[in-house]
Amino acid sequence: MYTIVAIALFIVLMTIGCGVILLKSKENADGGKIKKILKFSLGSYISLIALFLFVLAPRVAFAAASDGSASGLGFIAAAVSTGLATIGAGYAVGAVGSSALGAVSEDPGILGKTLIFVGLAEGIAIYGLIVSIMILGRI
Repeated sequence: MYTIVAIALFIVLMTIGCGVILLKSKENADGGKIKKILKFSLGSYISLIALFLFVLAPRVAFAAASDGSASGLGFIAAAVSTGLATIGAGYAVGAVGSSALGAVSEDPGILGKTLIFVGLAEGIAIYGLIVSIMILGRI
């Protein structure tokens, strides 16, 4: 486990270091190198987290379910449903919010309409929370 955490910390620090170096250099005007480095580091970080979940999560679930039940997997399912729903909601609110801000700056009269779309995007997180409450209720 310590190896996975050390590798993740190394990837994060290398990404930050490469980004700072490339931002300070004058020859990288288009940002092509930064995009390549960020894609590589994000892909390696996501694969490392997936490895962590697939290798160590069953052990954690087995330890949580020491009485022979599958309640440990239920807790993991509740956490994953809430986590993925909030990540999706954050992405949706970011996209919708920036578009809404641009639209409101051109026509302030449509503020109410844009708030509806932002609220719909935030509803994704509430759906994930409801699903996790339903999962926890069945444990």
